[in-house]
Amino acid sequence: MDGACSFFNNVADRSQVNQSKNKPPLDTGKHTATTRANETYLLRRRLLILGGTFFVMSALGIATWVLARDTTPSVQRVEVVKAYPHDRLAFCQGLVFVDGQLYEGTGNYGKSTLRKVELETGKVLQQVPLDKKLFGEGITIWEDRILQLTWKAGIGIIYEKDSLKEVDRFPLRVREGWGLTHDGQHLILSSGSAVLQFLDPDTFRVVRRLTVRNRGARVKHLNELEYVNGEILANVWKRDYIARISPKTGNVNGWIDLRQLKPAELRRDPNAVLNGIAYDAENDRLFVTGKYWPQLFEIQFNEK
Repeated sequence: MDGACSFFNNVADRSQVNQSKNKPPLDTGKHTATTRANETYLLRRRLLILGGTFFVMSALGIATWVLARDTTPSVQRVEVVKAYPHDRLAFCQGLVFVDGQLYEGTGNYGKSTLRKVELETGKVLQQVPLDKKLFGEGITIWEDRILQLTWKAGIGIIYEKDSLKEVDRFPLRVREGWGLTHDGQHLILSSGSAVLQFLDPDTFRVVRRLTVRNRGARVKHLNELEYVNGEILANVWKRDYIARISPKTGNVNGWIDLRQLKPAELRRDPNAVLNGIAYDAENDRLFVTGKYWPQLFEIQFNEK
């Protein structure tokens, strides 16, 4: 046993000697001071760079926020080019004008429809009723199909454009469907909030979301939509203005003032709100109407 202990003690002694031999010599004097000075310099330099980067990014962020708040969107008045008859029993939820034809989607349980309307007379040329359990909402035309939202059912309905025959349905990934349009690439959907959803028109999956702001404040209750000349036009529920929205930033570029258009006899009716925007791209005409309004207006901007 003593021999074994002696053996292990000798091994330990040799190991300590070898470790001592393999240790690098301690750096003393000016070499140590120079190394520490270099490390301190590099650390300070990194901190200065990080601090400068943070300051620049913060300044840019603050500047962008201030600019958004301080940039007052323009308010445009309009002139009525022509007034057309409109079904005063129509609870207008969506409006589209394509290939010389006006289409309208109406709401309310048991009264919701999709219809073709003759612009000049307001006559309903063709219509299909929705199931009594469905509340119709916004509409748009994609290729040879009409798409119509429903309010709380969580579905949209697809129709043949010519026959108005229902051919399919699609899921809505929002609690409520309100307005619908497209920019030629994506469907654009509103849900009564301040956020617009951009959908893939083939899969109906959400590809991006856009928060709408006016001078930094969120604009809620976005309703009927229409895409016009690179902007999203949006009715805002219970407001007599249309918002002109940048599809890139979500900022409100301006407001279209339509206060003078609401019929006097409906001004005390809380349901008879401005709702319905359609654009005739071929002839550069803009149409607006409201729920239960007896007229549909073609408007142009007042340059004065």
